[in-house]
Amino acid sequence: MDRRIKMIELKSSWPELVGVLATLAATEITKERPDVAVEVLPPGAPLTPDVNEKRVRLFIDNSGIVAKTPVIG
Repeated sequence: MDRRIKMIELKSSWPELVGVLATLAATEITKERPDVAVEVLPPGAPLTPDVNEKRVRLFIDNSGIVAKTPVIG
């Protein structure tokens, strides 16, 4: 039961990181969720359509700023 409660409490999105430099956003996500891998994706980067519960994609603009809310998947 304790494990299930802990899973519910884990953060799965970071809307507050939109507009933040990608390196700072990746550091924050890794600090809060060390169990997930962070992928930084520039505009036009090829994507696989799979869902991965151990991944957060950071979609950035040409200036290296987070352009979309990072979410697990």
